[in-house]
Amino acid sequence: MRHWLRPWVAVLLVGLVYAGLTLARYGGDPLVFVLVGTRYSQSDPQGTQGYDGQFAYYIARDPAGGWRYCDVPAYRYQRILYPLLAWMLALGRPEAVGWTLIALNVAALAGGTYFTERLLAVRGVSRWYALAYGLYGGLMAGLRLDLTEPLAYGLVQGALWVWEKQEAGSRRQEAGGRKQEAGRQRGGKCGSPVAMVLLALAALAKETTLIAVAGLLLYLALERCWRQAVGLGLVVGLPFAAWQGALWAWLGTPGVGAGGAMATSFEWLPFAGLMRVATESRSVFWILLAIEGPLFVLPTVWALAISARDLLRGWRHPWVTLLLVQAVALLFLPFSTWREPLAMARLAVGLVAATLLYGARRCSRRVLTFSLSWLATLTLLVNESVLPV
Repeated sequence: MRHWLRPWVAVLLVGLVYAGLTLARYGGDPLVFVLVGTRYSQSDPQGTQGYDGQFAYYIARDPAGGWRYCDVPAYRYQRILYPLLAWMLALGRPEAVGWTLIALNVAALAGGTYFTERLLAVRGVSRWYALAYGLYGGLMAGLRLDLTEPLAYGLVQGALWVWEKQEAGSRRQEAGGRKQEAGRQRGGKCGSPVAMVLLALAALAKETTLIAVAGLLLYLALERCWRQAVGLGLVVGLPFAAWQGALWAWLGTPGVGAGGAMATSFEWLPFAGLMRVATESRSVFWILLAIEGPLFVLPTVWALAISARDLLRGWRHPWVTLLLVQAVALLFLPFSTWREPLAMARLAVGLVAATLLYGARRCSRRVLTFSLSWLATLTLLVNESVLPV
């Protein structure tokens, strides 16, 4: 049993059991994962709102006409990869789309965990810390609600694994005494075409994965790997920009923005989005601070401090710059994100993954053990009353 039992297998089994129990609880209807709201499905202004997964469902059911059922069509369509793959797996049959959306997210959760455990194992730390990624509530909620995060961040983890393998190959070259050739082939350390393609796909699954791309670009700039930095920017940026342009021409606006309907704008001051909750309700603010403080605020402050310290000391590594950029992004999230713990859990997936990689790179049991505290976000799933169901 020990031979085959790995974190990714455990996550696969948990995902299958969880999906099965949810289906059994609601009569075997896959649309219970979609959370369709009548406000958009029936164009009823006074109807139920539903949740984000419904828009992936509408697009997957009808890629050309699903925009009619979206709150902000261009914003939803920029995350095209997940619904498009579901449509393809369903062979264009609308009645099968509900099932393929679930199957894709189960597979993506297991795949992302697989790459995470490989990234940990190559650094000599226990692969079981990968459960902090695979069972993280922000990703498991993606399975429960047909969201894009499992696929998007699974692709990021795959890209980082390819990146790590190429860097390891560069280190072996240097250890073998071929330092001159390793210097000429600095691309093994500073980029990988396969990793770039995976990151480009991730950006088309969810635009927030571009934060990870920014972290890698910062590393390449610090290492003066200008050719690889330009290559990464072009491979990821051109398809994303082209799709934004297509959405602009088709739907009248690009997709990039702070969110869907009822979203507020990004903030200019650190944690201003959280502090703004106090202006609405002090009691709600203190409740949110008690929840989000230890889960997101303190880890963000720690990540900023530790990554900045390492860079100032000259310790440059992709996992350090990833940690820094992921933390910086959380500082300026809008009020509409901070006021919803589920939204915060979704946006913090990148920070969780970056913390695991940083802990593995430093072989820090303290950091890796702390990352397991994020499993507390599973309460989002244990108690469905906190979900928008």
